[in-house]
Amino acid sequence: MLLLNASGCLDALTAPDVASSLDAFVTKTVTPDPRKGNVPVRIAETDFGMLNAIGLANPGRDVFLAETLPQLRALNVPLWVSVGGFAANEYAETCAQLDDVTIELNLSCPNVDEAPESAAEIVAACREATANPLYAKVSPHSWDMGETVRAVEAAGADGISLVNTLRGVALDARLRPKLARGAGGYSGPALKPVALAAVLAARSATELPIVGMGGVCTGRDALELIACGATHVALGTVLFADPDAPARVREELDAEATRAGFDGPTDAFGIAVHGVARPAN
Repeated sequence: MLLLNASGCLDALTAPDVASSLDAFVTKTVTPDPRKGNVPVRIAETDFGMLNAIGLANPGRDVFLAETLPQLRALNVPLWVSVGGFAANEYAETCAQLDDVTIELNLSCPNVDEAPESAAEIVAACREATANPLYAKVSPHSWDMGETVRAVEAAGADGISLVNTLRGVALDARLRPKLARGAGGYSGPALKPVALAAVLAARSATELPIVGMGGVCTGRDALELIACGATHVALGTVLFADPDAPARVREELDAEATRAGFDGPTDAFGIAVHGVARPAN
């Protein structure tokens, strides 16, 4: 099992020690052109998590390839590059210029307009462009997660990442949206049941590796994702408040597995899938 960060929740160049405590580092999403992102206010706390409407702010593909990526390679941490775009060809063009990394296709950002093509069409275009491992980060809004997962697998995905944030709104004392954009991506502890449901449905539909994320704050949270079928686990919002979370979660994960009667966390893999009752005929 790999322990990663969720894209956008950690800057490895400003916190290299935290990045080094992970099994792999996932970059912020890279788009072909530079993006300033949405206007402030772009982050707001809620009772049980946080909202963000950053809007994929990044320096663009050329600067990332020429400057950021070499600096990240110098950290000697396995790299996953999050790739975004607004059309299938934009995703594919970026993928074609990446070597010796795992690529996570950001197919479900709630803070920007999405590409008109389906997730499967984007994966297929990227598969033609690169031999690098491709993970498809799909939307938790799908009514049929199994259908979505099977479609991106058929298109050439090597793995699945889920979940991304959910769209949410928080109001201030004047009953106005806290975020300038209005809605933003909701993350934090309250997202865990959504993540568990998505991973459980995806595992029932595929044998591909799955990166489970959403609301992971403790070792027990990570163990539950593994039980639902996650091969790997990513930490997100928790990293903003607790940079020592990777080491803590690892330690807690082993202890929670023992407490649940397993020799190790991987022994709990997929156990929840077998506890789901089949629909009546």
